Amino acid sequence: MKLFVSTVFWSLATLFLAQAQDANITLIPASLTFESDNTAFYYSKTPLLLVNDGSAADGGFRVFSTSNSPAPQESHLKTGRSKVAVPVYDVGGKDVFVSIAAPDSIVRIFDAKSMTEIEGPRKKVLGDWSTLCLWRSKESAENYLFLFGKKKVVQLLVRGRKKGVQILEIQTFAIPIEGESCAVTSAGTIYFSGEDQPLYSFKATESTTAPEITTVSNDIEVIGLAVYRSTTVDYLFIAHDEVVDVYDDKLSLKGTIALTGIADLSIEGGLSILQTSASNFPAGAIALAFEGEDSAGAALGSLDGVMYPLGIKPNTKFNPRDKPCRNCKRVISDKCSYNGFSKNHGSCDCFAGFAGRKCSKNTCENDCSGHGQCVGPNICRCRSGWEGPDCSFVAVKAKYETDANGGDGDDPAIWIHPKEASKSKIITTTKSEEGAGFAVFDLKGNLLQHQSAEEPNNVDVIYGFKAGDSRIDLTFAACRGDNSLCLFEINSTGLLSPISGGIQPTPEDYEVYGSCTYRSPKTSKQYLFVNSKDATYLQYELSYTSNGSLTTSLVRTFTGGSGGQVEGCVADEGSAYLFLGEEPEGIWRYDAEPDGSPTGVQIAKVGDGKLAADVEGITLVPAKNGDGGYLFVSSQGESKYLVYERALPHKFVMTFTIVDNKEKGVDQVSNTDGIAAVGNKLNGDFPGGLFVTHDDANELPAGGTATKASFKLVSLKDILGEHRVRKLGYS
Repeated sequence: MKLFVSTVFWSLATLFLAQAQDANITLIPASLTFESDNTAFYYSKTPLLLVNDGSAADGGFRVFSTSNSPAPQESHLKTGRSKVAVPVYDVGGKDVFVSIAAPDSIVRIFDAKSMTEIEGPRKKVLGDWSTLCLWRSKESAENYLFLFGKKKVVQLLVRGRKKGVQILEIQTFAIPIEGESCAVTSAGTIYFSGEDQPLYSFKATESTTAPEITTVSNDIEVIGLAVYRSTTVDYLFIAHDEVVDVYDDKLSLKGTIALTGIADLSIEGGLSILQTSASNFPAGAIALAFEGEDSAGAALGSLDGVMYPLGIKPNTKFNPRDKPCRNCKRVISDKCSYNGFSKNHGSCDCFAGFAGRKCSKNTCENDCSGHGQCVGPNICRCRSGWEGPDCSFVAVKAKYETDANGGDGDDPAIWIHPKEASKSKIITTTKSEEGAGFAVFDLKGNLLQHQSAEEPNNVDVIYGFKAGDSRIDLTFAACRGDNSLCLFEINSTGLLSPISGGIQPTPEDYEVYGSCTYRSPKTSKQYLFVNSKDATYLQYELSYTSNGSLTTSLVRTFTGGSGGQVEGCVADEGSAYLFLGEEPEGIWRYDAEPDGSPTGVQIAKVGDGKLAADVEGITLVPAKNGDGGYLFVSSQGESKYLVYERALPHKFVMTFTIVDNKEKGVDQVSNTDGIAAVGNKLNGDFPGGLFVTHDDANELPAGGTATKASFKLVSLKDILGEHRVRKLGYS
């Protein structure tokens, strides 16, 4: 009788509420004080909420209880700022939490009960990672993680072993975008997307063959993804703006949930769903990462009264610990040394880094490039002077780092003193509201000046600009705060001062992003380039009026690259070329003259075996004479730099990375952004030139990272070697 009543109630509820599909959730912040991108619920007696902490000083992840409202913090695990933290169940008889820290790209595993790191299973997976999804095979009950980053996914196996927990790479495969959110259905379909990107999917399998990527929709806006598993079908929850749209298994829209309770809500991602009854959430809950008018962190909301209006029968009996198969198959066994999948007819499908008929041999990418020893599956022990997954990166050390300054540094430029090179200066930008403006440093990294400006991004130096009867030096940047072109005069000591006409407008509704400068070798006219995120480049001529003020006039508009997000650019004034970086795609060359062709030539492509997304900073060191010299590009996703020849066809020269200088207490560079370099002899520290780079996570000697940005100063001679520096012809 109870079953009959329940069924009748459900049918009536569905009948009467199917047309009133909209629902409402009031969000309650779990914390108001840190940066977050992802959330994940851990099912336990009292369910917990895991939230990554992307803050510079206290990064790692936080664990909140759902027992009260607002949710109290249970633990804060400081691993270095991160973007992901997820629970994995029944790994060698215990539940674990998995996270990866941005500064060192190391995957760490924590015991869910004791909240302490499990020693031994650390694994370095180089890259800039955005989100992480867990899939448990219905065939074998093995746990797999899919780690999403810059146009690639790494599939990992997490398993229990006699000596504890082990994490192995299964494969790495390409995807069309940077995956910023993901969700897994009970059937093993993995959905993923990114901001302003289509919704994609692929089928998770126990194989080392890359899955086929399917475009699900070009029209669905996605910031956060989660799956709700009912008793019959799965529903896809998609967060964006201030709502969550709910789709059924046919991708038909069931309805929309309005999110209230947080003023000026901005969803940062990390949508997750709890499908069990908790003391404070009897029908389950959702969680997401957010920024609000006066707060940031993670927020929770109850699913009470939400599911029926959407025509969905609630299911609070879901438990991720339930074994997905009764007679599970051993797809990983001693037949393949537990290092591969057992295939039909007794053959083996070996995991990444294993080879041989039974997957019993360790292999390493490129055999460690001849610069190291293969000591494990794709694990190279590099000789001194070499770094990287395959020991192909030249390892260099910074001599100095700048004083910490501003909340979010971005790009440097180098001003060379006209008479005493040792008095040259480094000019950097801070693009965040905190500390917004320019900073000036000496060649030891000491802060000399801070000049306020409207959130400048990329910065360049203009030498000898004709201002009436005199010539002056200028610094230029695109200022995001007011979408202007901002310029300051550089005095004879290298310090900055405002100048009349130093703030120049851009078109209404145009949002500035990157910028650079160019002086024509044909006409001696000075030009300013600025771009937007949608790759629209504007070229302005910079002039000086008779009444003593700077002024600009728009002379050209074109689309950079293939239309993807662009930022860094640099002009080769000797060859009249403009080089620009399209973050997800590669490096392009254009004519720099205003009457030049609007069509560019791609000279390096992301995924070509050398260049990796995102392409960020780009700078040029021309030879003193002739067409020699080098183009430098920063590859943010792998914290490395690539060097190409300046001369056509821009042949690849080398890759380098910046490692710890323990003797001087200067840390490595991670998630590099803007760069600048000159070949001039400056002083004893920089006899063959200087390379300056932004460091996204300035690690402190006592642990943790600084809250403010810094830049590293590296001798160009240490990068290129004496022979290449001599060929530049400056010394």
